[in-house]
Amino acid sequence: QVQLVESGGGLVQAGGSLRLSCAASGRTFSRYGMGWFRQAPGNEREFVAAIDWSGDSTYYADSVQGRFTISRDNVRNTVYLQMNMLKPEDTAVYYCERDRGAAGTTIPQRYEYWGQGTQVTVSS
Repeated sequence: QVQLVESGGGLVQAGGSLRLSCAASGRTFSRYGMGWFRQAPGNEREFVAAIDWSGDSTYYADSVQGRFTISRDNVRNTVYLQMNMLKPEDTAVYYCERDRGAAGTTIPQRYEYWGQGTQVTVSS
């Protein structure tokens, strides 16, 4: 059973930064792509960023391109999301998710495990 535990959320002013972390259990972390999704109240779950198994390929939603950076440490079984120049519309619960394959993807249905989420609130 895979467990994903997110941390690093909080309250920040617009223009500020946060770094989210997601620690994964198990010894197969490095075989899989990982992604970050978010969900705001009343909205559907939304793709934010993804990374392939090696960290060489990354993908971003247009709304966060140039502001957010996804990375991973396969020794520490951890994936990160560095969020800069935060905006009030970035407010949501952020979820770390594991792809069914190695490539990382923007498609939500390709992900099979996710954590409990971490709240990010950006004040104006």
